[in-house]
Amino acid sequence: MPLIELKNITRIYGEGENRVAALDDVSLTINRGEFVAIAGASGSGKSTLMNMLGCLDTQTSGEYSLDGVSVRELNDRELTRIRNREIGFIFQNFNLIPSLTAQENVELPLIYRGLSRNVCRELALHALEKVSLRNRVDHRPGQMSGGQQQRVAIARAIAAEPPVILADEPTGNLDSKCGAEVMRILYDLNAQGKTVIIITHDDSIAAQAARRIQIHDGRVLSDTRRVR
Repeated sequence: MPLIELKNITRIYGEGENRVAALDDVSLTINRGEFVAIAGASGSGKSTLMNMLGCLDTQTSGEYSLDGVSVRELNDRELTRIRNREIGFIFQNFNLIPSLTAQENVELPLIYRGLSRNVCRELALHALEKVSLRNRVDHRPGQMSGGQQQRVAIARAIAAEPPVILADEPTGNLDSKCGAEVMRILYDLNAQGKTVIIITHDDSIAAQAARRIQIHDGRVLSDTRRVR
């Protein structure tokens, strides 16, 4: 059974003359352990698709199943639980809290899960060690480079060991060296069994994924797998 299954997904914004189909009859499946890039230019619908996959938005029509469960049938509490436990989010702008240290930023979603302070600390430090930032745990975002901030964001995403990593333009604000380091971390996570989905407009980043889904005008233009 696929981990993610979309059937004839449409997402409409606005009404009348302002009606826009951000997604238009999209169908696709993603299996456990895949490394997928969803690529497209600005306005192609890839961000709307990311929001759909991450349970941050709901479809106008069609069916979205996550691990065999119809997302449409879930209430707000259940959707929040999925976002907190099943999906690790990585954002282009890092979304770190400036007043918190690296460790505290990573701990925050764990605290929301109701875990004890000691468990939160242990998981946060382990995640920061995975991204080679064990020596930056007490630094705040303003004291770190962009690449280091993104690695903190990755640590936050993986600390609770979610099965799915959803990364929105994870290298978009980084130079080529830092971007390559972030991609290496994502490769390692995929090798450990995580399903990694990258949203990107960068063809060079999309080309590194084992599977590339090209979005254009809200539709799947192509779906190809890289020959190893």
